[in-house]
Formats: sequence, C-alpha cells, structure tokens
Amino acid sequence: MTMDFRETLRIASRSIRSHKLRSVLTVIGVVIGIASVVTFATFGASVEADIVGDIGSTSASNVYVLPTPGGEDDGGGGPGPGIGGLAQPVFTDNDVTQLREIDGVRQTLPRGNVRVNSLSYANDTVSRNQITATTPASFPADAIVEGRAFESGEQEVVVSEAATQAFETNLSVGDSLSITRANGEQASVAVVGIANRTAGQFSFASFGGQPRFYVPIEPFYQRTVESPSLGVNQRAYPQVTVVAEPARINTVKNDVQAFLGDSDAAELKPESVELSAQTSGDFVEDIQEIINQVTRFVTGIAVIALIVGAIGIANIMLVSVTERTREIGIMKAVGARNRDVMGLFLAEATVLGGAGAIVGLPLGLAVAYGATAYAEVAFTPAYVWFAIAVGVGVLVGVVAGLYPAWRAARVDPIDALRYE
Repeated sequence: MTMDFRETLRIASRSIRSHKLRSVLTVIGVVIGIASVVTFATFGASVEADIVGDIGSTSASNVYVLPTPGGEDDGGGGPGPGIGGLAQPVFTDNDVTQLREIDGVRQTLPRGNVRVNSLSYANDTVSRNQITATTPASFPADAIVEGRAFESGEQEVVVSEAATQAFETNLSVGDSLSITRANGEQASVAVVGIANRTAGQFSFASFGGQPRFYVPIEPFYQRTVESPSLGVNQRAYPQVTVVAEPARINTVKNDVQAFLGDSDAAELKPESVELSAQTSGDFVEDIQEIINQVTRFVTGIAVIALIVGAIGIANIMLVSVTERTREIGIMKAVGARNRDVMGLFLAEATVLGGAGAIVGLPLGLAVAYGATAYAEVAFTPAYVWFAIAVGVGVLVGVVAGLYPAWRAARVDPIDALRYE
C-alpha cells in the first residue's frame, strides 16, 4: 500500500475534523503568534515610513547648526532639546550674519527660548516654561494655515494648530494673548497667524502635537553675550537653522562645519560641547535604527506566541498518535510503509500550522491597520514579514509534527493491533 499526496491530505483533514474543538484551540495559538508578528512588524514599518517621509518632505534643505555633547560627563548623546550644550546660547548675531554669506545659503534662521511663567486668554491661564523666539522667515507661505507671519519688532505671536485649543475658548487670528514672563513682566500680544510648522524646527519637532507659541526675536529675546570677534554685546542663540539650495545641501553642510571652527560659538561653547552641522538625513539613520530595534524587540516577543503554538501542535499530535495506535497498526498490516505513516502525521501538523498562518495573516493586518489609524500614521504593509509569518506558520507545523510522526512510524504493527 502506497498513499499518494492527495490521499494523505484527505486522511489528515478527516482526522482534524473529527476533533474540531481540540484542533481549533491548537490553531488559535499559531494564529495569535502570527497575527502578533504581522501587527508589530507592520506598525513599525508604518511609523518608520511616516517619520522618514515627513522629514524628507518638510526639511530636506535644512542644515541644523547647534552645540551637541562631546565630552564624557555631559550626560547625553546626540542632538535634542535640553540635552548637553543645546540650551547654551553660543551663536551670536555675527555668526548668523557670517553663515548667511556662505555660498549656497538661502536663509539663516536663529532660534531662542523666552522664559515665561504662563499664558492667559479669555480668563483662562495655562502654565508654560518657555516660548520660542525666531524670525518671520521661519514661516513659509505654505506653513501658515490662517493669518500671516508676525513682523519683527511688533507685539505679535504665531501659534501652532494645537495651541489654538490650549485654552477653554479656542484661539483665533485677531485675539489678544497675555504673556507673563519669568521676571513677572506682562506683555499683551496679538495672534496674527496659525501655522502647522516652521522652517527652522527640528525634523521631528512636530510629531508631539504640543501647543507652540512663536514670537519675534525683537523685542522678546534678550539673551546677549560679548562677541569674541567684535568685542561688543550681541544676541546669542542656542540654535541656528541654515536653509540651503537643495542641490547644494552637502556642500553647504561642509562649509558650515568648516566655518564653525572659527566662529564666535567656538569661543563661547563649554569644553564638553562640540559644534555640529547636521542635515535631516543625519537624523534619519538614527531614527530608523531606533525604530528597527524596537520593532525587532516586540516582534521577538510575538515569536514566543508562535513557540507556544508549536508546543500545542506537538502536544495534539502526540495525543493523536496514542489515540490512533490501532489505526496505525491496521495501516501497516495492509502494506503502509513507515514513510507513509510519517507523511500522514506530518501532513496533519502542517495543515494545522498552515491554517494558523492563513487566519493569522489577515487578522494581523486588520489589527495593524487599526493601530496605524489610531496613531494617525499612514498604513505601510511589511511584505517581507508577511512571507516570513506564513513561512514560519507552516514551518512550526512541520517542526512540531516531526517527533510525533517519527514515533508513529516506529509503531510495531503487531503491538498496535493488540492495543485497546
């Protein structure tokens, strides 16, 4: 007796159907594992694509000029607000002017923090530690949702879309906002614009959706230092963004980095701080690596569920071998070979694993789609992981069924026929 592949699958399917509840519970373990892998991998790919796409579309021409930690005792690494030397106002007005004269530079956008205690509007007050002082050029036309950019020297403010909902009554263009500064002084400013971004912000600064308030450097920002090159007091900023011609971004970055060595900032910075010029592309690799590490970690946790599913398949197959000992003996008595018996049980285990993959893949996609919609990021399928998940599901069935199938093939037909 030799069974062909079609007959093997028919007998395996009949055995699975005869124990529906047990088979379903076993498949559920594989479904959960594969769905988890697909969900985490797809969500990670979606977040990565959304962040990288946003960086590339909004700030591809930006060169960020800022102090970054360079020593061992500064307590951090990499650029970011409040880290290392980034809060140090070391770039003078003279530096800003010199940067603007570099060939290929379109704009230089200095940026500083104004210390405040609170903001008030319509008898409602919210606490804030600081607001941002910058230049009108920081607001390109396509960034203004409503109104206009503020004018230098005026008591005006531009707010983010999230800031319009920071008070009980929504802010609108034309409203008056009261600012209480850290020294207790109060200033009344007119809301002249609502923006969805600024040209000088970090590539990832808009992701948090926090309320942001922008005022003109003149008259609000008053941090000054003595310029080492000119010997006079000038405003100093913790960060300057250089907007370069798109075709010359790398050249401008190198020229800016070379200039920093002879700048006022080089004299004013702490010894533990280095001056750097970084583009959006420099941030992308770091962001991608972080996201990939997190994705691999959570996906690895999901693989544990697949291992549990494999154990479940192995368990049900071992039970099946015991229950069908007499059937195995009859098969061998009528001419079935060891490989036929082994193939039968392997087919049964593979069907269970394959069923888990078929159900788990769309379930994982559905959960991932819901997660990306909730997180407000574009859905980006991780096709490689889909293939891996399905392959692993089938492989789990095969591996889990190997020992039970081998054990079934070694059953002695005489002893099997005596089994009750």
